[in-house]
Amino acid sequence: MWFTRPSWMNPFDELRRQVDRLLDEFGMGSFRSPFGFQAAYPALNVWDTGDTLCVEAEIPGVSKDDLEVYAVGNDLTIKGRRKALEGDNLVYHRQERGSGEFSRVITLPAEVDADRVEAVLKDGVLNVRLPKAEKAKPRKIALKTS
Repeated sequence: MWFTRPSWMNPFDELRRQVDRLLDEFGMGSFRSPFGFQAAYPALNVWDTGDTLCVEAEIPGVSKDDLEVYAVGNDLTIKGRRKALEGDNLVYHRQERGSGEFSRVITLPAEVDADRVEAVLKDGVLNVRLPKAEKAKPRKIALKTS
C-alpha cells in the first residue's frame, strides 16, 4: 500500500498550481490530464523489434501540415500545433482538450539511422519506425580458444 501525502503538504504542488495559473492567464495553457496533473503530450508507446525502434503517439486533431518529426542520434522530437476552434458565436460549455503548440523530446534506447526513419499519420495516430544505426545493433562475437 502506498501512502500519498495530501497536496497541501507538498509545496511543489502549490508551486505547480501557481505556474499553471500564470500560464493560463497569459494564454499559454498546457495540456492536462483529467486527473489534475500535467501529462506528457503526446501520449506514446515505444518498443523494440530487434533492428527497429517503433514509436506510436496519439495526436488527435493535428493535421500532417501542423506536425514535425525529427530524429537525431538517439533523440526523437515530435512538435506540432493543435488549432483551437474559432467562431463568432462559439461558447464553450466544457473544454477538456488542449490547443496550441506542443513539443516532446524522448531519448531512445539506441542510436537510429535518421536517413531511414519513416513516419505515418493516420486517424490521429502517428507511427514512427526508426531503424537502428549499424553500430547500435548487437553483434555476435566469435570466441577463440587458447
